[in-house]
Amino acid sequence: MEQFIKEFISILRYEKNLSDNTALSYQSDLSKLIEFLVSKDITDFNEVTHKNLTEFFQFQRESNFSSTTTARYMTSFKKFFSYLEANNYIEKNPTITLGKVKLSRKLPEILTLAEIEKILECPDVSDIGGLRDKAILELFYSSGLRVSELINLKQNDLYFDDEIIRVLGKGSKERLVPIGTSAIKWIKEYLHLARPFLENKMKSQNFVFLNKRGTKLSRMWIWKIVDKYAKDAGITKEIHPHIFRHSFATHLLEGGADLRAVQEMLGHADISTTQIYTHVDRQYIKQVHREHHPRG
Repeated sequence: MEQFIKEFISILRYEKNLSDNTALSYQSDLSKLIEFLVSKDITDFNEVTHKNLTEFFQFQRESNFSSTTTARYMTSFKKFFSYLEANNYIEKNPTITLGKVKLSRKLPEILTLAEIEKILECPDVSDIGGLRDKAILELFYSSGLRVSELINLKQNDLYFDDEIIRVLGKGSKERLVPIGTSAIKWIKEYLHLARPFLENKMKSQNFVFLNKRGTKLSRMWIWKIVDKYAKDAGITKEIHPHIFRHSFATHLLEGGADLRAVQEMLGHADISTTQIYTHVDRQYIKQVHREHHPRG
């Protein structure tokens, strides 16, 4: 069974052009399914029935898995079994009659403008690492980039005269994202005063943001940077790099930005993903009403 999964993942990576992270997510989901099937003495995908899959999701519910996780598994299984059926590896697709999972969408945590400014003031810009971190935080809030997009940014992706950057997003989709003057200022400072001391001609590969070894930063390092400066700023919320993306989108919409424009900037394929931030905006409005209306 694992051979079929390996073949399917290869197709996703090299023919469908899905990112490594997405392909690994499919692989993880399908590995969980194999574990479950083996526990039921099923070793052939031809033997899998609708009932088996229903039992799998029942087990998930009893294990208190979120609806988001369940929906992801559902998508992975449907695509995988459709692939098996299309290639005549199975006679019947057991996912055909699987229903959809209703997602209970959790509103994303955001930072206020005051909290953002506190965090941005924390890095010591007289230090090489601090100047780099300042540029990273400014860029995060100015552009709403994903962590993977930021760490893979290269110097030839920066178009300062046009106040835009070129970003390679999910599924290798390219987009142009505007950035503000403050972010441009601090990135230029970093490129001029810090990056030359971090660069390693053999290893840096033109990446914008580098660690002390001269290689690009890891996702974990970005998490550590964000966590450190949030704590330094006295922020008690649960902080993660994506909170800058959430805050970027919400603050734009609060300021009257067009939803389609925000969708384009974030690189969302489906506008319904962007619409979650309009719900955040409404929550903010209700909070203001409660706090300031005399009979709130």
